[in-house]
Amino acid sequence: MTGPVARSYPTIPLQAIDAVAIADQEQALYEVRKKIYPRAVHGVFARWRVALVILTQLVFYGLPWLTWNDRQAVLFDLGARKFYVLGLIFWPQDFIFVTGLLVISALSLFLFTAVAGRLWCGYACPQTVYTEMFMWIERKIEGDRTRRMQLDKAPWSARKLALKGAKQAVWMAIAAWTGFTFVGYFTPIHTLARELITASLSPWEGFWILFYGGATYGNAGYLREQVCKYMCPYARFQSVMFDRDTLIVTYDPLRGEPRGPRSRKIDYRAAGLGDCVDCTICVQVCPVGIDIRKGLQYECIGCAACIDGCDQVMDKMGYPRGLIRYSSENALTGKTSEQTTAFGKVIAPLLRPRIAIYTAILASVTVGFVASLYLRVPLKVSVQRDRATLVRDAGDGRIENVYRLQITNAVERPRSFAISATGLPDLEVVLDPNDVRQPIEVAAASTRTLPLRLRAEPRGLSAGSHDIRFHVTADDDPEVSRHEEPIFFSRKGSP
Repeated sequence: MTGPVARSYPTIPLQAIDAVAIADQEQALYEVRKKIYPRAVHGVFARWRVALVILTQLVFYGLPWLTWNDRQAVLFDLGARKFYVLGLIFWPQDFIFVTGLLVISALSLFLFTAVAGRLWCGYACPQTVYTEMFMWIERKIEGDRTRRMQLDKAPWSARKLALKGAKQAVWMAIAAWTGFTFVGYFTPIHTLARELITASLSPWEGFWILFYGGATYGNAGYLREQVCKYMCPYARFQSVMFDRDTLIVTYDPLRGEPRGPRSRKIDYRAAGLGDCVDCTICVQVCPVGIDIRKGLQYECIGCAACIDGCDQVMDKMGYPRGLIRYSSENALTGKTSEQTTAFGKVIAPLLRPRIAIYTAILASVTVGFVASLYLRVPLKVSVQRDRATLVRDAGDGRIENVYRLQITNAVERPRSFAISATGLPDLEVVLDPNDVRQPIEVAAASTRTLPLRLRAEPRGLSAGSHDIRFHVTADDDPEVSRHEEPIFFSRKGSP
C-alpha cells in the first residue's frame, strides 16, 4: 500500500483575504439604489392626498400675493426686523411666540403619531407633497409604471429625448417658481417680481431662489424616498411614539396567508389559500418600494397607497376590502376587538392615557398661546440709563439722570404716547432735545428713540439708587400702556 499523496495548494496572501472581506462588507453596507417606479392608484386615501396637495400649495403659492392694510399679508422683513402675519406685527422681542408655535407643532406631531402613525409624512410633509406633484407630472408625460420602465431601458432616441426634456422642463419650472415664492415671503413678492423681470435681483435673492428651487428639484425629482429613509430623522424616532394601539397601515396575515395566484372561479378556501393573490400591487404603488406584507417597517411613511391598491384588487376578486388597512397591533393579534362600528374604529383608539395626556397638554399650550396673542399689548418700551454719568447737576439746584427711551408702536396706524415717571417726589421728565414736546408721535409700525432726563430735588434723598417707574401710555387708549423700572441715582442731598 502506498501512503497518501501529498498535495500542494496555492498560498493566498493575507492582504487579498482582507481585501475580499472589506469588499463584502462594503457591498453589504452600501446597497446600490434601485429606482422605484410607483404605480398610479385611486381610492379614498389617494383623494385625501390630492386634496392636501392642493390645499397646502394654494396656501404656499397664494399667501404672498394677498394684501392686508396695503401691504403683503404675510411678510418676514428681516432687514427691518418686522414680521407681518395678517393683521399682526411681530418684532424680534416676540420670539417667544415662535417658540410657542414650535411647541404646539411638536405636540401635535406627537399626538397625531400616537393616534394614527405617520399621518404628517403620508399626507402633508413637503417632501411627500412635492414628490406627489413631480410623480404626477412624470406619469402625465412619460406614462404609467410600465411605460416609464420601458422608456428608461430603451436606447436614446428623438422620442425619448423629447419626453425626458419635457419632464425636466416642467420640473425645473415648478422648482424655480417654488424658490421664487419662498423668497417672496422675505422680500415683498411684487418687488421681487419686478426685480426678476428687470434682471435686478440682489445676489442673496438670486442665491436663495436657486438654492430652494434646486433643493425642491433634487429632493422631489430624484432623491424622493431616500430623503424619508436616510435624511429625515423622524423615521428613526417615530417608534417611541407608537404603542400597540396606534393605528398603522398593516397587512392582515391571518386573513391573507397563505398567499398565491388563483382564478376567480375556484374555491380558494378549499384550495388552502388566503385572500392575498400575491399580485404585488401593494409593492408597485408604494412610493418607498417596501412590501407591507413583511410587517411594520421604519421606511413606511403611512401614505396608505397600498390600502387603495389592495382594495381595488379585492373588489375585482369579489373579496371583502381591508386585507391591508389601518389597524393596530393589538387588534391584529386579537388582544382588542376590531369592531366595524365608527366607535370601534375611531373613538376607541383615542381613549388611552397617552392620548389623553397629549391632548390635555396640547390644549393647554394652545389656549395659552391664543390668549397671549389676544392679550398682547401692541406697544413695546425699552429704557436704558446713560452709563457714562451716574448723576449730574441740572443747573437749577436739582439733580438729573440721563436715559434713552425706545418706543415701538406695533400697530399699523400712527399713535401718540404720554411719558411720565413716578417713584420720587417732584420727579420731572425732560425731553431732549428741548423742541420735542409731549405727546410723542410714533409712526405706524415703527420705533422711535428719545434721549430724555429725569430731574429730582436732592433735598431729603439718601445717596445711592432709587427705584422709579416710567409710564408710557397711548393717548387714544389708556389700556395700551407699558411700565419700565430703571434706577435713579442720587448724591446725598441737604437735610
